[in-house]
Amino acid sequence: MGRDTVLRNSYIRDFRMNDYTIDQLYDGMTESFKVVITDKMMDSFREITGDINPLHMSDDYAKEKNFDSKVVFGMLSSSFLSTLAGVYLPGKRSLIREVDVKMKKPVYVGDELTVSGQVCDINAELNIFYIKVTIINQNGDKVLRGKMQMGIL
Repeated sequence: MGRDTVLRNSYIRDFRMNDYTIDQLYDGMTESFKVVITDKMMDSFREITGDINPLHMSDDYAKEKNFDSKVVFGMLSSSFLSTLAGVYLPGKRSLIREVDVKMKKPVYVGDELTVSGQVCDINAELNIFYIKVTIINQNGDKVLRGKMQMGIL
């Protein structure tokens, strides 16, 4: 599984959406895609949320706090888990019930992130399963890990 889809400037290059049923999922099944973080994404996220924390706006401030440059909003990076569930696992029938994530390392504008999910703990009677999630940057650093509880409509 796992298509090499790349999101750039908020546009999906591969418009296919999965439509898995609970019976089509299996433990260990994986899907992934790549996304490049842009200034446009940062500006849009700031406009939507109103988060004007200088750590996300100012390279100088971020460097004073021992970061390489301004840091991407953690919730912007996390928001790609919605794409993982809503387009890939399970796709069209997706219902995110719970998300638990740990942000392990900072993400910067220009980073190429690989967002991956692995199916585990399927309960076909309740139409519920879990996805172990990871986001890794272009250097192979794990920047986020977590688990999502999913329902299937």
